[in-house]
Amino acid sequence: MHSDTNNQSTKSISLLKRRWQKFRLLKRGWYSFLIILFIYLSTFLLPLLVNNRALIVKYHSSYYFPAFGNFYQAKFFGQRAIGEAQYRNLKNEFDRSNENHWVLMPPYPYHPSESLLTDPTLPGSPPHPPSLRHWMGTDDRGRDVFARLIYGFRISLSFGMAVVCLSYILGIVIGALLGFFGGWVDLYGQRVVEIWAGLPFLYTIMIISSILRPNIWVLIFILGLFSWIGISFYIRGEFYREKARDYTAAAISQGENNLSVMIRHILPNSLTPIISFGPFSLVAAIGALVALDFLGFGLPPPTPSWGELVNQGLNNIFKWHLVVFPLGAMFMTLLLVVFIGESIREAFDPKTHSRLR
Repeated sequence: MHSDTNNQSTKSISLLKRRWQKFRLLKRGWYSFLIILFIYLSTFLLPLLVNNRALIVKYHSSYYFPAFGNFYQAKFFGQRAIGEAQYRNLKNEFDRSNENHWVLMPPYPYHPSESLLTDPTLPGSPPHPPSLRHWMGTDDRGRDVFARLIYGFRISLSFGMAVVCLSYILGIVIGALLGFFGGWVDLYGQRVVEIWAGLPFLYTIMIISSILRPNIWVLIFILGLFSWIGISFYIRGEFYREKARDYTAAAISQGENNLSVMIRHILPNSLTPIISFGPFSLVAAIGALVALDFLGFGLPPPTPSWGELVNQGLNNIFKWHLVVFPLGAMFMTLLLVVFIGESIREAFDPKTHSRLR
């Protein structure tokens, strides 16, 4: 009985689990991860939280749900406007009437692409300063800055993760082939990689933008094609080192084919450097999107974009809310991601869990 207890207490745990436990002990990175994860998951509820469409409309004993994708003409609810119903105005009309109609709006009833130039509560020309109705003011087109920032956060983070995934897939495949086979495959492959690395990224974007209107998928594809080179160098070096290990020779001697040896044996032992590099790749991808939007080669308008807001801040340098809030949101987001990256790098440090210790 005593020996069973000792066996359970001394039972070894996997290297990945030890690294995960180490990461959770690094409070700065762990809390940064929780904050980013919570905000990002919350952004998928934005149509119910930040939107100019009503959640529920009760009209003539019937219930309607515009926020869930249903389109209703203004005249359907008795409004004189043309096009879709104006739900904020409709709420005010129902509140003033004595009839049993009501409208339930989202907590923040503004859409990122909605122009508020005709809103009587906003006197003068935009951009308007922050107020109780518009927490971060409006931009130079009369659109709510807070709505555009929070929607832009989801787009920027999703864009960055998609670019990282695509670049990692390309980098891992190409680096693994070069490092595992070596010889003339590595020799000629490295020359191709060097030629591709010499292509000017910005000029390529400008040429493509002049031919077609880039959307988010085109930009992800282009950035992914230019972001895999560094990853391939890491994987190539790891494969060169790991293929000389005894366990690789043992797998080959047992009759496993090259693909099985690469995926089942070498690849799991080669991922530490690129996992540690992942958050910093995410920072670079988000920064690239902001730079492209700032230069006018990024996402098409009226897509909520941090780079476009930064450009507005440059053009309206004395409108402090157009400078402080976009740059502050970028700074805090990238800072949290960097904290996560530093903690992952420390948790995955091979010296911490060396088998020689």
